[in-house]
Amino acid sequence: MGVVIGETCEIGDNVTVFQGVTLGGTGKEKGKRHPTVKDNALIATGAKVLGSITIGENSKVGAGSVVLKDVPPNSTVVGIPGKIVIQDGVRIKKDLNHSDLPDPVADRCNEIEMELMKLKKELEEAKRGRGRENGNTDL
Repeated sequence: MGVVIGETCEIGDNVTVFQGVTLGGTGKEKGKRHPTVKDNALIATGAKVLGSITIGENSKVGAGSVVLKDVPPNSTVVGIPGKIVIQDGVRIKKDLNHSDLPDPVADRCNEIEMELMKLKKELEEAKRGRGRENGNTDL
């Protein structure tokens, strides 16, 4: 249900395609413009495999992944864009520590806090300077 298979797509034997999968083109190619899926591959729910690329034998594409490059045989691909995480049964080391990703919102909040501290300091210095001019040191 809801599977899209482009007209130049080639699908091998014993391939599993779950719901919501798109085997489509990117609109940039002429002639063969849809994927080739080799034997025993699995394309999980909602995955998008786009362009004239090849999904190798015994490979798996994770749910929701967007694959834009060839996938070698015996591989598992996940993510957007799709990245190989397992090849020939061996986990590919990737730096996927999400706690180390940049946080532009937190960075901007820190900048604003630093600016606020600077302005408070300048205001305090201005108050002290004005108080001394008027002979008042209690500010």
